[in-house]
Amino acid sequence: MIAKISNFEIDLSKPIDISIPLTNTEENPIAWYIEKPAIEPVVFGDWIGKVSEGKSSTNFNNIFFNPHGHGTHTECLGHITNDFYSINESLKKFFFFATLITIEPEKMGEDFVITKEKILKAMNVSGFSKTEAIIIRTLPNLKDKKSRKYSNTNPPYLSEEAAIFIRESKIQHLLIDLPSVDREHDEGKLLAHKAFWNVKDTHNLNSDARLDATITEMIFVPNEIQDGDYLLNLQIASFENDASPSKPVLYAISNFQQ
Repeated sequence: MIAKISNFEIDLSKPIDISIPLTNTEENPIAWYIEKPAIEPVVFGDWIGKVSEGKSSTNFNNIFFNPHGHGTHTECLGHITNDFYSINESLKKFFFFATLITIEPEKMGEDFVITKEKILKAMNVSGFSKTEAIIIRTLPNLKDKKSRKYSNTNPPYLSEEAAIFIRESKIQHLLIDLPSVDREHDEGKLLAHKAFWNVKDTHNLNSDARLDATITEMIFVPNEIQDGDYLLNLQIASFENDASPSKPVLYAISNFQQ
């Protein structure tokens, strides 16, 4: 089905899902030193909530997971603040103009860093003036990102300068295929998180902090998806929590008129 929205068209029958599904197998990606998710039937005495066990007419599972460590998730600034802020209250719009860029992080000592210069160069190639969201695909882009165990591997991360540049570019939503925009072991500095959300004091939130900006981590963008401009549908579950598992979906834009 083709949808014509103002001055462009998208084909709703061709969604590009860039989320990683949650499973209770070893194929699930894991970060932050936790175990894999648990998905298991409810048990009451000898009753098991699983049709194949022959004692239930329905499958009735409990699910235990951590949104930050078990897959694609979207978070608000409540992730780093003393006071409670909910992603369900922060994200009230769900469709955005987005630009997908591919970056090879720069080696700096023992780290690999996504720099402002790399982002600026990639964004200049796009030339898209309506970007509300930036989607960063890092190289090498291997399929094992969908099952990788990130704990104690020092994954690439975003420099503070790069996060400031994204914020000052008026981009509200940052999506990345890494477990965090910050260094794994950074002594709690969280420089990129703070820079992107413009949080100057986590205990006394400044009035110009970006309450409606979000960060989505642990996405996966297949290699065959070309860099460029898309319409992003950023879907979350209605959790009153700093983060929610999420399902970002892209749609190619056609017949666009500035």
